[in-house]
Amino acid sequence: MPDTSVNSPACLAVRAAEAASMLAVSLRHFRALDASGRVPRGVRLGRARVWNVAELQGWLDAGCPNRATWEAMRGGSNHA
Repeated sequence: MPDTSVNSPACLAVRAAEAASMLAVSLRHFRALDASGRVPRGVRLGRARVWNVAELQGWLDAGCPNRATWEAMRGGSNHA
């Protein structure tokens, strides 16, 4: 996960390439996981699609459930 030390600004959201890197998978694999609903839903921020770092951490801590299960666990969806 990103460096959140005092001297480093906390990263709140990341693009697909950074999310893939944080999860130790290739960008291509991350995009396939996203397309098949196996990672949390990204959100639109202007023209970019980004993933909330805290949500990715929570999803990972929960055992990487599929998107539908994750959204049910969180009490709803996070549509862009």
